[in-house]
Amino acid sequence: MFVPCERGGGSASSDFKGFTLLMPAVSVGNVGQLAIDLVISTLDMTKVGYFYTDCLVPMVGNNPYATAEENSVELSINAEVYSLPSKKLVVLQIRSPFIKNKYRPFCQTLLSWVKSSKCARVILLSSSHAYQRDDEQLLGTPLRYLITPDLEKAVGGLMQELNWKEMEKVAAYPGINDTEKVLHIPGGGITKLLFTESCSKGIQMAVLLKFCSEGDNIPDAFALVNYLNEWLQLIKSEVNTSSQWKIPSSWRLLFGNGLPPALF
Repeated sequence: MFVPCERGGGSASSDFKGFTLLMPAVSVGNVGQLAIDLVISTLDMTKVGYFYTDCLVPMVGNNPYATAEENSVELSINAEVYSLPSKKLVVLQIRSPFIKNKYRPFCQTLLSWVKSSKCARVILLSSSHAYQRDDEQLLGTPLRYLITPDLEKAVGGLMQELNWKEMEKVAAYPGINDTEKVLHIPGGGITKLLFTESCSKGIQMAVLLKFCSEGDNIPDAFALVNYLNEWLQLIKSEVNTSSQWKIPSSWRLLFGNGLPPALF
């Protein structure tokens, strides 16, 4: 459930009528979460609340978007909500993995909040294991999208104009029965479940994902957030859009502090 924080003021209400909800899936390489970091940091979004749930591993840490010593001591938890009313954008950032068997309760709680807060649509940023692609998925761009039937009525034509590739379905029983196709997103966490639940509940949802492997996934995050920007135009598009995204201060510790100089 959404719990507003005091400093959000009036915008911290649970009513985000007409807003686009942007959120990550906890998936391979944490690509969606890194992309969300770039959005929050670049747009200087205001934290308006928390998403209280027992479905995520508890955690607490310093402010990942600190810009000065004064705000670096602020605490952050596993699921927080940020808002930018000028762009009708609300962001849910998830910072910890799911507890076993808690995927479905989380999706149900989330979609219930989406309806009660009157969000217009949901965009889920995700990723999938590159090594598990089939032959068709190896062709062209490593970026894919999915949209629910309710959202397709509104933006299906735009996706065609952008020349985006829809996520291909794969054979349910490869080598045995190649005619029966299913949606398969290995390494995608809650992506498939949240998408299918949104389809059945009539919620407008889009999934934007990138095929990738574990490692230094910062380039994947830039690719995914640029992909998102082609659609939403969150920042002014240029040839090299990556340079326009503001890297949050917490990324300095993404791979640790390194070896102390005193060792050498």
